[in-house]
Amino acid sequence: MVSGSIPVLGEFGFDFFVGTAWNPVEGREIFSALPYVMGTLVTSGIALLIGVPLSLGIAIFLVEMSPKFLRVPIGYLVELLAAVPSVIYGLWGLFVFRFWIIDYIEIPLSTYFGWLPIFSGSPFGLDLLTAGAILGIMIIPTVASLSKEVISAVPNSIREGAYSIGATKWEVIRHWVISYGRSGIFGAVILGLGRAVGETMAVAMVIGNATGPAAMPTSLFQTGQTMASLIANGFLEATGPLEVSAYVGVGLILLLISLFINVGAHLMITRVFKVKGGAIE
Repeated sequence: MVSGSIPVLGEFGFDFFVGTAWNPVEGREIFSALPYVMGTLVTSGIALLIGVPLSLGIAIFLVEMSPKFLRVPIGYLVELLAAVPSVIYGLWGLFVFRFWIIDYIEIPLSTYFGWLPIFSGSPFGLDLLTAGAILGIMIIPTVASLSKEVISAVPNSIREGAYSIGATKWEVIRHWVISYGRSGIFGAVILGLGRAVGETMAVAMVIGNATGPAAMPTSLFQTGQTMASLIANGFLEATGPLEVSAYVGVGLILLLISLFINVGAHLMITRVFKVKGGAIE
């Protein structure tokens, strides 16, 4: 991938990372990755804002509050979400979910907060907000499952000690359980972020697939693209060697970001799950 990126980096240099243009017309080629990097970060950020609270709530409920007869079926139901192919999420988002987003989220936000730049524009449904919401649903199995294991690994002596000094159940969860496992929970969140950053088909079907300066995120209601959706939509149609190199360059950026996220998450989770003799070190 590094060798495949050399032509576009040699042609445009640092402008490939900070520019906004994307023109594949032969003789006037110009390629820049910044709008797609920003689109990836925006949709992934929306996914974390939506998916992490739901995932953490599910994990806390299953470990701390759920009756035993509900714990197993709800756990299976959450994990089954991971088995749904991403193209199915994309089709559901395209034909069902985006209309819910328009009616119940985008139109009210545009009506009451349209004066804010991030909520400006006409709600359409195929935009950054819908793509981020779909990603938020898709990361729930990853974050919820890992958070559940982290919370389950908290020793009961921590809970018993908190109850002995008069703490309520919510205080025990908030101040002791979550605090004790915060590194592992943060690692689970980062792994979910890695899933969101690399997701392709579902995002490509609902984000609108704008290119060039139009893809630079300025509002949640505008169309855009992520790095993964850009490659999926355009790589097979690339004609010249410089255009092919541009897609490879975008893929290299995506690879480096994904590696950084996942390696960091695994290191954090490994610190929490250093189990020796049944006890956490």
